[in-house]
Amino acid sequence: MRLLKYLTAAVISLSLLSSCSVIKNVATSALSTGTNTGSAISALYKVLRTAGNIDLSNVTNLINLGKILTGANSVTNASTSFLDQFTNGLISGSTGLITNSNASGVINGLRTLANLDTSAITRAATAAAAGTLTTPVTSSTPGVSATLSQLNSIFGLLQ
Repeated sequence: MRLLKYLTAAVISLSLLSSCSVIKNVATSALSTGTNTGSAISALYKVLRTAGNIDLSNVTNLINLGKILTGANSVTNASTSFLDQFTNGLISGSTGLITNSNASGVINGLRTLANLDTSAITRAATAAAAGTLTTPVTSSTPGVSATLSQLNSIFGLLQ
C-alpha cells in the first residue's frame, strides 16, 4: 500500500513537470510568433508609408508578408493563454507601433486575413525565404488583392 502511494506521487509529480514544460513551450512559441508577426507588420507598414505601396516582387516584402500570414494562421483558434503571449510578442516586435489599445483590432484583422485564400502567396513567401522563388508575386496572383486590402485595414488601426 505504501509503495502505491509513492508511485502515485511520482506519477503526479512527473505529470506536473511535463505539463509545465508544455505550457512553457506553448508560451515561448506564442511569444516568438507574435514577435515575428509584429516585426513584419511594422516593416511592411514602414514600406507602405515610405513608398506608397508594397512591392511583392521584393523578396524582403514577400517574406514579411509570409510572416504575417503565419501569425494570422496561429491566432485563428488560439487559446487565451496563447493570445496573451502572442499579443506581448506582437507589441514588442512592432517596436510600439502596435499597442495595448489597438492589439485586439490587429488580432481580429489577422483572423480575417487567415480566412482568405493566401495559399499562392504563402508558397511564394516560403520559396522566397528558401531562395528558390522563380515566379514573382504580382497583382494577378490569386489572393493578392484581398490580402493587401485586409493588410491595409490592419494598417489603418496603426495610424
